[in-house]
Amino acid sequence: MRGTDRRAVAGVLALSALAFAACHSRSGAPGADAPMFTEDHGLLTTPAGSPLRSHLVVAPVGSAGGAGTLDLPAAVEADPARVANILSPLTGRIVALKVGVGQHVKQGQVLALIASGDYAQARADDEKARDAATLAKKALDRARGVREAGGSANKDLEAAESAYAQAEAELSRAEARLQSLGGSVGGAGPGRSRDLILTAPQAGVVTTLAIGAGAEVDDPTAVLMTVTNLDRVFVTANVAETDVGQARVGSDATIVLTADPAHPIHAKVSQVNAAIEPDTRRQKIRIALSNPDGRLLPGMYAAVRLAGPAAGGVVVPQSALLMNNDTTSVLVEVRPWTFQRRPVQIGDETETSAHVISGLQPGERVVVRGGVLLND
Repeated sequence: MRGTDRRAVAGVLALSALAFAACHSRSGAPGADAPMFTEDHGLLTTPAGSPLRSHLVVAPVGSAGGAGTLDLPAAVEADPARVANILSPLTGRIVALKVGVGQHVKQGQVLALIASGDYAQARADDEKARDAATLAKKALDRARGVREAGGSANKDLEAAESAYAQAEAELSRAEARLQSLGGSVGGAGPGRSRDLILTAPQAGVVTTLAIGAGAEVDDPTAVLMTVTNLDRVFVTANVAETDVGQARVGSDATIVLTADPAHPIHAKVSQVNAAIEPDTRRQKIRIALSNPDGRLLPGMYAAVRLAGPAAGGVVVPQSALLMNNDTTSVLVEVRPWTFQRRPVQIGDETETSAHVISGLQPGERVVVRGGVLLND
């Protein structure tokens, strides 16, 4: 029951109280055996013989006990660490596209071939450097043989050694350049192709595709496709700013998928963002789930219930709550048939009860029925 509903109910009860007061004077009308109640410095007393005593019910309040819960909207998301965006390191033209959206790929599988002049140049540079290094090595071997036979000066051997060192350095540079573009060095194989080969950096599913055969790649920063590994996913929930701090790493969580509500998933919170999202004013928490069968798909909606700390506070019936302007209060019995109004802070509510966060202690006695008759 919300505050608005309580005010409506209180209004009805107040009318009843006025009717009751018409028959019984508050201060003791002529002919009345006793006044309904007296007020002294905020203490409301119903004296012996007051007709109110038969209309008031006083009872001790109980502890809320149990563990609190927090229900959060959520969605399934791919693990960002397992999402690989495929870019081309060079410009060129797609001469072959080997995969499609939704296709499962293995690590190292060829995704596309790109005809690139820059790549062809890198391949040619590697071959030229390799040939120059081979020639320099042969020249060095001859110079060493001649020097050992006493047929040349030291400077000829030194020149051959220098030429060989320079050829080796140029070969290392050319190989490093080629390898950075995904090409293989030395020997034969598919990596010796003159076309730039894009391969899958991990096993997964092609989740986006922005190219087609024959398309021109003119922006090396543009994502051509995305390969997502879905063996592990996150269920990401959003905690309202007012509830920040209630979700902690290791907290128990129950996940209910909109697509499969009959099979809740029990897990633990694995990550809690250290900042509030500026646009939504919410804190993201993530729950990592193993997904070997691919049942959990990114974008699925879910609900997450977190087990929180003990709820604390006490529980009172809705009939014990009194509305005074924007303040909610209860009547606490300070001694037999003497009551004091006390403001309280309300938490979770049901149709019949309310969780009092502050203002009451377990065991205190309050007016649980008829308090509106004292609520003037």
